[in-house]
Amino acid sequence: MTNELKTEKRYPYSKPIDKLKLNEAIELMIKEQKHSISTLIENKKILDEVISNISSKLSCSSEGRLIYTGAGTSGRIGVQDGIELYPTFGWPKKRLNFLISGGKKALYSTVENAEDNISIAKRMANKIKFTNKDVLIAISASGNTPFTLEVLKIASTKKVLTISLCNNWNCIMKQHSDFSVILDTGEELVAGSTRLKAGTSQKACLNLISTLVMTKLGKVSNGLMVNMIPTNNKLKIRQKKINEMKKL
Repeated sequence: MTNELKTEKRYPYSKPIDKLKLNEAIELMIKEQKHSISTLIENKKILDEVISNISSKLSCSSEGRLIYTGAGTSGRIGVQDGIELYPTFGWPKKRLNFLISGGKKALYSTVENAEDNISIAKRMANKIKFTNKDVLIAISASGNTPFTLEVLKIASTKKVLTISLCNNWNCIMKQHSDFSVILDTGEELVAGSTRLKAGTSQKACLNLISTLVMTKLGKVSNGLMVNMIPTNNKLKIRQKKINEMKKL
């Protein structure tokens, strides 16, 4: 039974958020956000394996790509994580791809029925031409999003290293992934709104994975972004400071 269909009688909180005083609602939202981060602790062992395997796969060639796929909030969070890898770590743009339901338009607006469109998922997945040198991170709160699931299935047939990131134990995606990270964030304060706890946990998890993968690949030294790309004045100043610190 989905969040939307659950009755108020089964609501997991003492009161719905709209029935609380503002200070009570703020306190509860902070508490829930903290809980979303704590789900990463429960996944420490699998995250160790995920980071080690991604690092190993990407270090085996100069062509292997890190590819993110998702729909809606999950897709946008994937783009947010991946797009920062070039300026922060100097990760080559040609080794980074995104398969997002609805395409670029979906990054700033909703695209009707995009997450259910399997035919477009097949088209996009075939166009990208997966190879066994690639890594795919598939993100979905339910773990059952048709678009994301279809991309994952196709990638798995190409011997891509596949990672699924979900917030639901009863997900199909884990059946088609080499590794599955399940962030059990539970019910949302606004039922079904996965931009809340689920989204927070996904962002934190991707931060953890990508940062430590890049670190293992030698993009960080003594806590410094030694391979950063200075794409603006702020970063040029930062790079100068990093170079000065490297000499110490």
